[in-house]
Amino acid sequence: MNLNIQSKKPGFEVKILKVPTNLNQDKFSDLFFGSEKKYDEYAINSISSKGKQLFVNIYSDDNNKIIRNFDFDRFNENNFEIIKSKYVYSKKFLFGTDIYGRDVFSRVLLGTRVSLSIGLMAVIISTIIGLFFGVLGGYFGGKIDSFVVWLINVFWSIPTLLLVIAISLAIGKGFWQIYIAIGCSIWVEVARLVRGKIKSEKEKDYITAVKVLGISDFRIVLNHILPNIIGPILIISATNFASSILLESGLSFLGIGTQPPMPSWGYMIKENYQYILLGNAYLALIPGFFLMILVTSFIYISNYYSEIVK
Repeated sequence: MNLNIQSKKPGFEVKILKVPTNLNQDKFSDLFFGSEKKYDEYAINSISSKGKQLFVNIYSDDNNKIIRNFDFDRFNENNFEIIKSKYVYSKKFLFGTDIYGRDVFSRVLLGTRVSLSIGLMAVIISTIIGLFFGVLGGYFGGKIDSFVVWLINVFWSIPTLLLVIAISLAIGKGFWQIYIAIGCSIWVEVARLVRGKIKSEKEKDYITAVKVLGISDFRIVLNHILPNIIGPILIISATNFASSILLESGLSFLGIGTQPPMPSWGYMIKENYQYILLGNAYLALIPGFFLMILVTSFIYISNYYSEIVK
């Protein structure tokens, strides 16, 4: 975070000084909690030395001289030219910086990771739940099917975003809570599809022949029915992936999704939408554009695969 380079336009370029933090973190901590920053970064206008001291003129728009000094020992080097070559570089901010001086391009990339991971986990959870209830209702029928249909209708009658918000508030804010909240809200389409397909498949002659051989219901469903309906399941999963990304962005925009400092496209839009009319519209439009591209991509994948299956 560099407040002295806040709200810079796309393409802004400045010199950066990397100052080692002297942080010693063990490998176990790196693995489970992520690595801490090994360098503090300073946007600078110029750099000079006197004796064993490094003097840095911090970047400023109004040309005010803000001087900071560092000992050479901080860099584990004794030569000014070596320090300058190893720790000073020119950085170009492709998408500019936000109001806190953070690189918008980096935050967009990290937001992609958040959206994809939440979409993937939510699809896995929703597919497991949908398969479970779909198989119960479609294969066994009777009162079990009536209960499954009733449950599907109950969940279907509640607006998805409202349901996600309710589950999020019930289990708390956080990254893994979003997985569960979204996954438990979009399983209905999977269950309805699986139930209908299994009802159709179980009436076919090959299922009757398999039952005559004495094969268990579990093996019939797992080995014979599910492989024949995997195509439609993949199609609905791709659609649910797009829905999950939109739901996560909506929750983050409302402030109950992924929490700062973790970057999320929805939260980036929330932080910056008020600047749309103040000359910095790109701060909200860039994450919105990438959100649109990613969601559209998964919808096209779903449509393309649907045509192949047909």
